[in-house]
Amino acid sequence: MNRLSVITGFLGAIKNRYMVYQENRPLETKLAMAGRIAECDGVELCYPADFAEPDVLRDLLEEHGLGVSAVNFRSRRTGRWLRGSFTSEDPAERREVADDLRRAMGYAAELGCRRVTTCPLNDGADTPFELDYTRIYGYAAETFAAACEANPEVRVCIEFKRSDPRARCVFGTAGETAAFCQTTGLDNLGVTLDIGHALYGGERPAQSAALLARAGRLFYVHLNDNDGRWDWDLLPGAYHLWESVELLYTLRKLGYEEDWFAFDVFPKEVDTVENYSAALGLTRKLEQIVDRLDPGRIEELMSARNPARTIPYLYSLL
Repeated sequence: MNRLSVITGFLGAIKNRYMVYQENRPLETKLAMAGRIAECDGVELCYPADFAEPDVLRDLLEEHGLGVSAVNFRSRRTGRWLRGSFTSEDPAERREVADDLRRAMGYAAELGCRRVTTCPLNDGADTPFELDYTRIYGYAAETFAAACEANPEVRVCIEFKRSDPRARCVFGTAGETAAFCQTTGLDNLGVTLDIGHALYGGERPAQSAALLARAGRLFYVHLNDNDGRWDWDLLPGAYHLWESVELLYTLRKLGYEEDWFAFDVFPKEVDTVENYSAALGLTRKLEQIVDRLDPGRIEELMSARNPARTIPYLYSLL
């Protein structure tokens, strides 16, 4: 069974384009909250925000009995790297990004998770002729290589998303991101599959997982849900019950077990601990539905490809 973690960035003040929800909270409060979330085994820490005092961080993790699923390297930051981080036209900025990513990888190694995830949302374009695509992939490969080659025991995971804040992100789909990773030849560069980003991008999450695994690049998984029109970071299964079940079933089939699911869920005005307890509890419920699937029967149904038989079978499990 996979362990469950929450992203510390969602345990304090959060905002969208119009409103700020919750309040700013210090790290000790955030980790104490994580310790009160039902079913929570650990956290995905945010770098650099959570690493101002590494010794204090380690003590707090131990105090609240929390593991670490990954270190989230924030590659978009207010006032810095405004025209992209990994794909900046400025070589000094790219060196700065690589140096900082190496530091985050060092912390991941020290904490024992040996995994850094990053979502390069500001690497992209709003309009045609804004980027030289033939050049920026070279920039990205060079920047990731400068970090990945320095610490091959730590995996770096690129979290893809179609847009936000750029109209089109460079790493927008599972296929684009897997292909880029393959072209670098870096064995420790892979992909974070966020189910909400896959849904928002018009993908079938289970298909995305299968493709990434086939490429050897399925390194990490984020769970949430949305309506397919925007990345709302809702509770798992709120809109896509069977897509969520299909993903969890496929991940088991692919061998993604005894690892971590991290939760990218936006609580808005709802009590944060209550909201995350619901998210994690719902995931365990979804896993119970997967447990009821008869592997032989579902494989037979998928081979027959007759939805008039498959869909009634699925609903017979409820």
